[in-house]
Amino acid sequence: MKKEKVIYRLKSFEGTARKRINARREIPYELKLASQLVLDELCFHWNKARLEEELNESIDQNDQTKFKELSEEYQNYVWES
Repeated sequence: MKKEKVIYRLKSFEGTARKRINARREIPYELKLASQLVLDELCFHWNKARLEEELNESIDQNDQTKFKELSEEYQNYVWES
């Protein structure tokens, strides 16, 4: 497991003799990975649902060319192993 890093930066301000320390914690790798996976999953399901709605709409309108285009795009979302 990757250790957390803490980065300290020293910044001096003009006109004062004080120095201020700004500490910044980096987000752990596992948290970044988990959040990216959740976002990818949400986007996948949203895009798939939108595409299904457009497919159903093209069926209702009896538009065969649009249906063929959308069904080819939909094949990327549905695959069996």
